Amino acid sequence: MSTQPIQASITRRPLRVSATNRMLRTGINRFVTGLAVLATLLVLAPLFAILLYLIYKGASSLNLAFFTHNPAPVGEPGGGMANSIVGSGIILALASFMGVPVGICAGLYLAEFGRGKLLGDAVRFTADVLNGVPSIVMGISVYSLIVMRERHFSAFAGGVALAIMMVPTITRTTEEMLLQVPMSVREAALGLGVSKWRTALSVSLRTASPGIITGCMLAFARVAGETAPLLFTAFGNQFWSFALTQPIAALPLQIFVYAISPYDEWHRLAWAGALVLIGLIMASVTLVRIFAGRGTVRGGRS
Repeated sequence: MSTQPIQASITRRPLRVSATNRMLRTGINRFVTGLAVLATLLVLAPLFAILLYLIYKGASSLNLAFFTHNPAPVGEPGGGMANSIVGSGIILALASFMGVPVGICAGLYLAEFGRGKLLGDAVRFTADVLNGVPSIVMGISVYSLIVMRERHFSAFAGGVALAIMMVPTITRTTEEMLLQVPMSVREAALGLGVSKWRTALSVSLRTASPGIITGCMLAFARVAGETAPLLFTAFGNQFWSFALTQPIAALPLQIFVYAISPYDEWHRLAWAGALVLIGLIMASVTLVRIFAGRGTVRGGRS
């Protein structure tokens, strides 16, 4: 009796199972890919909807006077937000000057020196909790600590409030980027006799710099549109002001004042200000991502 048909059936059966599994895997792969694409579209749809609506409502109000004139008195047409744009730049520069070094140093400590230590766990826990504190609570806290002691609102108080909000995001981003640096890079530097702190600053921090810069810009973009902390600290100003110890105008504050007013002209300027604010945030984040990407490419080639 020949055994060839039996052997043929035995050899064919795994092939049928393999083809079935292949079709099943292909179907699942396409289904999951479709879900991922759908989720991406659902995330991007609100962003594009908001951006298009801002362009529709605010683009017609953008002109040279908007960028060169101060707000006009009540009842007078025209005016702009020149002082608010400059004031936002001053406050954000102060916040970055104070918040970025603190956040990077904290993240450097957590990644290079604080792993497995009680202080490191405390700093990490504090950063996570601080990251979830509402912005209005941050504004009230800085109001109690600085504004009430100084007995006046100031650009400095606004910068402190925004800097505290930037620190946790920068800290956690810096830590994650430094943990992605290969251990062999650190070991190579230590093998050459470089001290641990010098290795952390000159090797690890420099290798992870593109990702750290991106994290800094994400923190910058988060606080750039905050209004509640500035209501309790910077307060706002209708005129030009460059003194750090005096109330100062800011773009989110001016948008808030115009948005809650009963005047159609101010509503129109509020939409224009919101468009400018979103445009400035998108432009800054895009530029930093471009430069960070170039830094990553150069690092990979070297």
